[in-house]
Amino acid sequence: MPSLRELRRKIKSIKSTQQITKSMKMVAAARLNRAQNRTLAARPFADKMEQLLHELAYLSHHAEENGFPENPFLKERSGNRMDLVLVTSDRGLCGGFNSRLIRHTLEFLRGHDKEDIHLWVVGKKGRNFFRRINFKIEKEYLNFFQRLGYQQAEILGQDLIERFLGIKTREIRIIYNEFKSRLEQKLVSRRLLPIEDIPEVKPEQDFLYEPSCREILEELLPRYVKAQVYRILLESEAAELAARMVAMDSATNNAGELIDSLTLTMNKIRQSTITKEISEIVGGAEALQTA
Repeated sequence: MPSLRELRRKIKSIKSTQQITKSMKMVAAARLNRAQNRTLAARPFADKMEQLLHELAYLSHHAEENGFPENPFLKERSGNRMDLVLVTSDRGLCGGFNSRLIRHTLEFLRGHDKEDIHLWVVGKKGRNFFRRINFKIEKEYLNFFQRLGYQQAEILGQDLIERFLGIKTREIRIIYNEFKSRLEQKLVSRRLLPIEDIPEVKPEQDFLYEPSCREILEELLPRYVKAQVYRILLESEAAELAARMVAMDSATNNAGELIDSLTLTMNKIRQSTITKEISEIVGGAEALQTA
């Protein structure tokens, strides 16, 4: 049985840890509010750009004699090469946020072991894991989430576009966590390039586009890809902070339960010690009276 000194030392240590986890929860909650607002603000822009893309696709197809444009961003490819982008966090202590992503990526790699897959990693956690298992990393991007802005999406998006246009890769796929709520994150695996089948949506209003719809579409497609990358990074940041807040809240509660358990054990030991001392005193007094 542990001594009272050991129990007091354990309780003191756990209380210190509890203060840290509680502080981390509060910091994550404050950052999550800002990240959530940025994510929600970015969604309408991305949705509107997607709507415009669909309308331009309709106009390009129906208004021009040459039919739908043969743009490399839209054209399906054949081949064995695939570029896979994994978006993880730079820091830990966020529950199963990174482990789910890494597990899914490993399953994907095992399921496509006959293909030539080139791995891109955003975040230290994914980079560190695949380095440990000696898996070749094509390119890595670290510390994006310290001060996430559109410039980070510009860097990653431009690199992906240049790789897609410069090398005959069949597709570029991205794996990340999408923010659903403070208690839920959705793991998403989607194809980024070539852009999946674009439904043609007839515009509600008849606009006159200058220059032509096709030229606007060609200029819009790279911007659309970068906007989607920016949205993905924002979603991942918000999902990470939500996961960290929940993990730190759980750790704080567990620390409280452990402190209560150790305090109860300590009180029982103290009570047992006091009872034993009283019994010894009473026994000694009775012995003196008998003598």
